[in-house]
Amino acid sequence: MVPTMVLVADDSRDTQRREALRGLAEAVAGRGEAPVAPAFGTPEDVTAVIRSVRGPKVVVPAFVAGGDVASARLLSRIGLGRMENSCHTAPLGAVPSIVADLAGRLADEGWKPSDGVVLAADGTTGIEERQVVMDVARMLSRRIDSPVQVGYLRTWAPSVSDAVDRLRRHGHDKVVVATWRLVDGLDSALLRELDVTATTAPLWPSDLVVDTLLAQHRAAKGRLA
Repeated sequence: MVPTMVLVADDSRDTQRREALRGLAEAVAGRGEAPVAPAFGTPEDVTAVIRSVRGPKVVVPAFVAGGDVASARLLSRIGLGRMENSCHTAPLGAVPSIVADLAGRLADEGWKPSDGVVLAADGTTGIEERQVVMDVARMLSRRIDSPVQVGYLRTWAPSVSDAVDRLRRHGHDKVVVATWRLVDGLDSALLRELDVTATTAPLWPSDLVVDTLLAQHRAAKGRLA
């Protein structure tokens, strides 16, 4: 029996984000590799969906580490370790193919080696997530052979605006923001309002995101055997 993939995220305060997450779940289900149960909303909503799924299940975060504070807090509150016949994966993080895709998005926005780059993350709920964001920044820097500053929208310093200002002080007249989040939402407008040369779109929609989520599911299935 193929375990159900339960995609988890908080969409309770953002209609735009809700639609994007639903589209992602439909895309994953459309591959036909595993049953997919979208579990989006409040901790109570998500817990109810997870418990309603019969048979084995793999809970997969539908967000990137450090890219969604609300969803990370939700995940920490739903007691995954107490649920029978289930296992869970970590949020997507410093995956080489995803970082390569992010570098490609910078190029598509017209980034040049003389331009500054800010990796814009939502924020983190702990040291581990912050380390993932730093790892992504280092991997991106190596791939584009140029320094990458990290900036946060919430919970940690420096802010995205501070990171942009720092690059300007160091002689980068043009600054491009690399968006470290999985799906679009109201918060993305905050990035688009920045006084920067360009801002990349969130990682989804992209077949690569679907590929990576399914790869996580396949890797986790063995733990349920």
